[in-house]
Amino acid sequence: KAGKMGQYDVAVPGDYMVKIMGDEGLLDNFAPEDLPNFGNIAPQWLDVPFDPGRHSSIPYQWGSTAFSVNRDVYKDDIGSLGIIFNPPAELQGKINVLDSQGEVLTLGSIYLGIPQCTQDREQLKALNEMLVNAKTHWASFGSDTAKDVLVSGDAAAGMIYNGFSSKARAEGANVEYAFPKEGYVVWMDNVVLLKDAPNRDNALKFMNFLLDPENAAAVTNYAAYSAGVTGVEPFLDDEIRNSPENNPPADQKGFFIEACDEETQKLYDAVWTNLKK
Repeated sequence: KAGKMGQYDVAVPGDYMVKIMGDEGLLDNFAPEDLPNFGNIAPQWLDVPFDPGRHSSIPYQWGSTAFSVNRDVYKDDIGSLGIIFNPPAELQGKINVLDSQGEVLTLGSIYLGIPQCTQDREQLKALNEMLVNAKTHWASFGSDTAKDVLVSGDAAAGMIYNGFSSKARAEGANVEYAFPKEGYVVWMDNVVLLKDAPNRDNALKFMNFLLDPENAAAVTNYAAYSAGVTGVEPFLDDEIRNSPENNPPADQKGFFIEACDEETQKLYDAVWTNLKK
């Protein structure tokens, strides 16, 4: 909403924001035949909860949010979100956490096994208490610095985006990215067609361009995440194609962050405000 409708053609919102923007009437629809490369969208990213059937968005890049651990500091099992929320002695006071309400509260809910967007007061109380206790073992909140503190050694573990973890490894940090048994956050950036786009035809051409496998691979090679497009593999750099951060185990489950209704969101805002005070 930064500008008036009719000023911009496309935007690149995250998954849950696509639904919010659609509900607020900010998006235009297109037909599959408007995009000759529409069939390149990977099947698992076609019928997504935030835009079923892909009528106003296309996948751009997707990734996950979990945590990474410096294996020089901690050598035991890292298969649980307890590493962040009930950390072992070796990591206490050495953990960076993303400064992101959605990801912190969602990962906390996954750890406790409670639903997102719950209004159950006991569940919210448990989430609040767990996070407040966990915070006593954290060193910092930081999203933009999540990679840098692992590379510098200022943090021995950290909640992190998978692409940041991959880049930390490339910069020499002996870190391992975890896909915890309880689950992890999956996110997807999308390109949307805005309502009243002044250059609608060119916007569709641009979106179609991004669905070409070679073009999608170029973005992926730079960003170190994953494309939601089939046929990219021949164009990927080897380190991206084989990156452990980009290849989650088949038996591990990722969860999109859900968009809560306004009243429920206020409850989560209170939990976050209490955690950050």
